[in-house]
Order: sequence, then structure tokens, then C-alpha cells
Amino acid sequence: MKIASLEDDEAHAAIMSRVLHEAGYECATFSTGRALNRRLREEKFDMLIVDWELPDTSGRDFILWFRTHFGHDIPVLFVTARNMEEDIISGLSAGADDYLTKPIRTNEFVARVRALLRRAYPSAAEDSLIEVGPYRVDVPQKTIHVHEEPITLTPREFDLARLLFQNLGRLLPRDLLMQAVWGRGAEIASRTLDTHLSRVRTKLKLRPENGVQLVPVYSRGYRLEPVAARDGAAVAVAGDV
Repeated sequence: MKIASLEDDEAHAAIMSRVLHEAGYECATFSTGRALNRRLREEKFDMLIVDWELPDTSGRDFILWFRTHFGHDIPVLFVTARNMEEDIISGLSAGADDYLTKPIRTNEFVARVRALLRRAYPSAAEDSLIEVGPYRVDVPQKTIHVHEEPITLTPREFDLARLLFQNLGRLLPRDLLMQAVWGRGAEIASRTLDTHLSRVRTKLKLRPENGVQLVPVYSRGYRLEPVAARDGAAVAVAGDV
């Protein structure tokens, strides 16, 4: 899932981005309301995380604007150093769904994010059991079955497969995949990711006849696309690259 973080403190933005990536989410960071405003007109995010003190606006005013133009379907988490009761009430009244004070505690932060996403997207957020065609991904047990046959994967191969199935149809950037599986700052060659994904494709038989295909997007990342059969031919639901 894609999360937009509106935070002008570079250090704090980096911490939140790292934590979200390690939790399996895609995070784009913006330092001004104007920058996020422009991106929202071009791209859809599944969740917003907003600071209060910003260079060109206040987080509260930004949320008011966002709710006016985009409605209330997308969850918003306020993360700010303000911890007075009146600030919390003001932030929630502006349209935030939850309020967290800095400095964040990483486990609590991830738990709040997951809770908001589960509430907003009950069928898509962090499913413990993911079923796509002949595939059954059991996240807690870290197992994958294809046509009821268990597939042996290494821990990293499973983590890559889990991310792909949890984000079916979404482009997953290369850096997100590497950070989520190997950790932020890990020095791995780009071909290492490609090699692991090639093994995942082979072991799981990610082929159109099984209803999915793993598509590399040159220099950007990978996308697991659902494929529908039509007149004996496989057709990518999400479109060709």
C-alpha cells in the first residue's frame, strides 16, 4: 500500500519512511503541503501521515483542504510534537482519523498505521490469508501453496512473494523491495534482487495460465499483475507495460 508522509523534518521523515518500508509499505515523503498537493492531483495514496508544523501551511489546514477535495475515505494519521488535549481535539476535528505524538515509538506507529488501513480497506490490508486463483499465502505461517501443493521458499523469497501478493496490480519500486527484505542500508547488488525474483517466479509458476504474471518495469521495479483468460488467450488485467 502507498502512504504519503507530509513531514519537513528530514531526520524524522527518514525514520518514518524506513519504518514503513520495513513494515512492507511504500512511502513517499513531502516537505511542503504544496508539493503533496501537486502529487495528489496525479497519484492516489492509500493513507496520509501529516505533521502539524510545515513551512507553507499547517497540518490542520492541509487536512481540512484534503477532506474538502478528496472526501473521508482515505485515512489520515496526525504525527506531531503537539500533545496538548486541545491540539488533539483540534486535529481530530479537522478530519484526522488518529493522532500520535513525537517522538514516535516504532512498534506503536506501525500498529496505528495497520489499524487505520485495516479499517479503511478491510479486504486488502495485511491479510493473514491471501488467496489469488490457485495461490494461497498464509502470512503468519510463512507458507505458500499453489494448487494445494506447498512450495519451498527461502525466508527472503517468501517476503518478496508476500509483498507481491499483498500489492497485486501495484508497481513496487526496486528500492522498496530491497529495503523491505534486506533492510535499509544493506549493500546488495541490484542483480541480487532480480535473481531472487526470478527464483520466486519459477518456484511459484507465476505464469498467465495460473492467473498472474510477474512484470519487470525497466529501471523502476516489479508488478505482479492479475491475468484473465479470454478466448483461450491470457490478457493482463492491469494492462501491458
